[in-house]
Amino acid sequence: MNTSGTDQLKIDVFNHVLPKKYKDALDKAAPHYGQKAHNDNLPTLWDMDHRFRIMDKYPGLMHVLTVSRPPIEEAVANPKKALDLTRLANDEVAELVATHPNRFPAGIAAVALNDLEGSLKELERALTELKFRGVQLYTDLNGKPLDSPEFMPVYEIMARHDLPIFLHPTTGITETEYKTEDKPKYITPSLFGWPYETTMALARLVFGGVLERWPNLKVVTHHAGGMIAFYEQRIIAFLDEGERLHKGKRPYQLIKAPIDYFKMFYADTAIYGSTPGLVLASAFFGLDHMLFATDAPFSGWFGERVTRQTIASIERMEITEEEKRGIFEENARKLMHLPV
Repeated sequence: MNTSGTDQLKIDVFNHVLPKKYKDALDKAAPHYGQKAHNDNLPTLWDMDHRFRIMDKYPGLMHVLTVSRPPIEEAVANPKKALDLTRLANDEVAELVATHPNRFPAGIAAVALNDLEGSLKELERALTELKFRGVQLYTDLNGKPLDSPEFMPVYEIMARHDLPIFLHPTTGITETEYKTEDKPKYITPSLFGWPYETTMALARLVFGGVLERWPNLKVVTHHAGGMIAFYEQRIIAFLDEGERLHKGKRPYQLIKAPIDYFKMFYADTAIYGSTPGLVLASAFFGLDHMLFATDAPFSGWFGERVTRQTIASIERMEITEEEKRGIFEENARKLMHLPV
């Protein structure tokens, strides 16, 4: 299905859902998790009729479904219970995709990495039996960085299936802002901390050699890749100066320049409507590595505001209609091997 103008097919690859049975089970297992009140007040997360009323305002809009926060391994410490919840979530997402294929073209797998062995089996099930088109990981995995040796099997599986990792930020190293305070005073950990958490996680994937080991690994970074594009020249200059001062010695061993690996990532458009931001991100990652995403239903009017503003920000980009179609639809089709 290829349309033009306002009816252009728009595949939102990074929005969020809390299937109802999963939400009820999560609320029972972790009644005090941090985002619960927010999730309770967002019916678009768990009420599909409410979601459809929003989607119907935007012709051609489709949602690839990703389970919303909290990261299950943070909310539920018991590994078996966490794994059971992810199975429930994946089954419900698969049911939604099967029931509403014209609205939901694919699902993204959830995993509980406090049970790594069980999650690897669940990931294989989600990709093969449920036909999911990727997996969601968080930037902080219970305090462990993404280049930890124990997580390498996840990357092996995703590289073997040639399907993407969708990287979502969470509050890890920015949980405490100042040493003299017990907790953040304002909302800055998610407002400004999450782009930083994303940037640090991408750096670990690069400097830890993950992309060098699996050069076909695809990683989609939420919110246009955090700080990476803005700091391109600082990254180059800082690392060059470090090598000069330390006479070529460095704490990482990579064949190519680090900046080349950073350019291998994909970036979504979920920055809430900033055309200059999208121009910057696309200049760094490339238009063929840009994917339409809104972060709905968060940040305004049950997802309506971010959807409207994100679509408008892409339309304002001074690029060809074919390049806009790539962002809205074709890049997602190729990345996730969606039916043509």
